[in-house]
Amino acid sequence: MAFTKLSIQSAEAGIGTAAASTPETDIWVIFRALRDTRSLFGLRPGHVQTLQAMLSFLRPGHGDTVFASNTEICRRIGGVDERTLRRHIDRFVELGFMKRHDSPNRKRYRVKSSDGLTISYGISLSPLLERAKELLAAAQEMENARRDRIFLRKQILTKLDQLEEVDPENAFAREVRRVLRRKISIAEYHALLDGIAGHCEDMSTAVDAPDTLQLPANDGQNVRHHSKSEKEQKDLELTNDRAATTLQILTTICDQALSFTTTSLRTWSDVENHARTLAPMMGIHTTTFERAARTIGPEKASCAIFIILQLGNRIKDFGAYFHSITLGRRESSFNPTLLLERLSRVETACA
Repeated sequence: MAFTKLSIQSAEAGIGTAAASTPETDIWVIFRALRDTRSLFGLRPGHVQTLQAMLSFLRPGHGDTVFASNTEICRRIGGVDERTLRRHIDRFVELGFMKRHDSPNRKRYRVKSSDGLTISYGISLSPLLERAKELLAAAQEMENARRDRIFLRKQILTKLDQLEEVDPENAFAREVRRVLRRKISIAEYHALLDGIAGHCEDMSTAVDAPDTLQLPANDGQNVRHHSKSEKEQKDLELTNDRAATTLQILTTICDQALSFTTTSLRTWSDVENHARTLAPMMGIHTTTFERAARTIGPEKASCAIFIILQLGNRIKDFGAYFHSITLGRRESSFNPTLLLERLSRVETACA
């Protein structure tokens, strides 16, 4: 399709100086802007095809009036009937994109005087050209909105993946995906994004546990059968002994965590306080750490902080992994004592 350039007269320009003072504008750029924004004006594809056919009759330097007969325009559109064509033209006239300049006998033609003055009888497209800035701005706004919707949708889908990695049966995530199946506005996308943010706190793409963190089926502990009171006493002593041993191994193996403090960590209270300091530095929200401390206990939550920091780049996302082993699907299998012993063996082997 040939590109026709027409001069658009500005509102301030006089008739005599219009040709010298106005810039040339690609008529097909204006056409595409109206085509892309047709929903704003209630136009259908048939209207757009009619306008395209009418524009194709314009020639550079011959003004902005269409002189072709209805029969010729219908033929160029592709064989629509004349009644449909008239309805389309009426619609463009109503919207202010065209003007009719009818001759006394309803024919379309141009007459010119000896001194160069002209009178054109036909369908003028000057109103369309005069609204070029409006149409181009509207088209740009629609394109910006389209891109923003795509961007927001990708953000939401990413967060849904993060949420479902930790909780595959999350009902809220299923509901959001149902909403995304239909066409929604930017405001609705923002509302979804705000709604899902609370469910995805400190969650991003979940990572598989490093090989060094794979746990055995049991910890090898032998349980003796005694009376109920004796068993409870033995378990309490074992727990206290293990806690002391775990604390010693933790402060010996996890030197990365110790490098961020200048004081000795002699008690579990010292470890917990230091873990609360380290968590935000690692991208783990304070509220997430506190939830973990209430769920699995402050000692285990603190051990998780120390161990994750010690593993370093073997874990891609500290926040996601911490959530997984303390509040997520790996919580039941998280045993800090066994992990520390495994780390200790790795350190010894490397030495």
